Amino acid sequence: MTLQADATAVHVRIANAAICITGPAATTDWARRYYAPSWDVATLPADQAYDIPGVAARIDDDEYDALADRITRAPHRDVTYARKHMLLADLDGAITAVCPAERLAYRSHPEIGMLHITGCDSETLATAVARLAREMVRGQLIRDGWSLLHASAISRKDRVMLAFGGKGSGKTTTALTLTRAGAWELLANDRVFVRAEDDGRVRVLPWPSAAAVGLGLLDALGWYDIVRERLLAGEALHPTQDARVTDALLQGRRNPLWDGGRELKAQIWPVQFTDWFGVGMAQEGDAAALLFPQVDAAADQPRLTQSARILSDDDFMAKAEDRYPDIFQLVQAPIGGHDSSRARAATHLQALPHHGLTLTHGVEANAELLDALLKL
Repeated sequence: MTLQADATAVHVRIANAAICITGPAATTDWARRYYAPSWDVATLPADQAYDIPGVAARIDDDEYDALADRITRAPHRDVTYARKHMLLADLDGAITAVCPAERLAYRSHPEIGMLHITGCDSETLATAVARLAREMVRGQLIRDGWSLLHASAISRKDRVMLAFGGKGSGKTTTALTLTRAGAWELLANDRVFVRAEDDGRVRVLPWPSAAAVGLGLLDALGWYDIVRERLLAGEALHPTQDARVTDALLQGRRNPLWDGGRELKAQIWPVQFTDWFGVGMAQEGDAAALLFPQVDAAADQPRLTQSARILSDDDFMAKAEDRYPDIFQLVQAPIGGHDSSRARAATHLQALPHHGLTLTHGVEANAELLDALLKL
């Protein structure tokens, strides 16, 4: 694949993992916005791209059409990736796929850690590049002994508090309440990498992703009007956001939105926490305590509760995600980490202080309790 005239490159690094993304400026700008400030991102001229694993992207309708025609005529199998139908085949020694719904074509060379993506729409291409590049970094980290936890994380003086629980338990409420209280930085909203070290520490790294924040929580945090003003001025939240959420924000409706039993939430880019709300973002720290929150809207005051909770495979993202199977063989590692890495990290984490919490919808009271509990 030859680079297009407007091609640029970004070099992304976290711990010992690194990847280079080359492609149209819109694609590399999207990646920089997505990964920074969680990971280190440096912009480079395309001809100075690092000789490391990477993703190369281009906009080319004719190339997509040619690959789609070839793979349709060749022996192929039907797969689902990111909830989209794909045709997958081996062409010219490369793992090749096309997604007709998004008009994206992929050619993967796992032996050298290189993925080529051709698209016909700038935003669709940029989204696919950011997703696959992040998966490649995940594979590098897991092969280096890291594990992936399903937890929110906040940091203060390089000490990290990890908040665990399923959807609606209060992980996001805990993390964002503390960042609003001041002195705490957001490390990650929903997932983190952890690795137990020989000196007894458990290092924690962020997993960059859009953060899902309900309209009620946005309002309680004092951020609703900021988001609405930004949207009215022409800025945008992450494109995965449901259009009904965008409409509610533009119209000034603050009540939580539901679709059946699922709350529809605003999808906030990592960098928007800093640019819009002034939240500090951390890149690394050492685990210091485990939090197990539950939100009780009927409670008068937040309180500490007994917690006999222990970590499970579910906390370590041990089960494969249906949305992102490793069809391009770029990760080549279990989603949540190797068994030995998870077991070692779990043993170290289980030895840290555990705090059960019942939180309310009162952000100020929650912040007071959490800040007093975790003050270092």
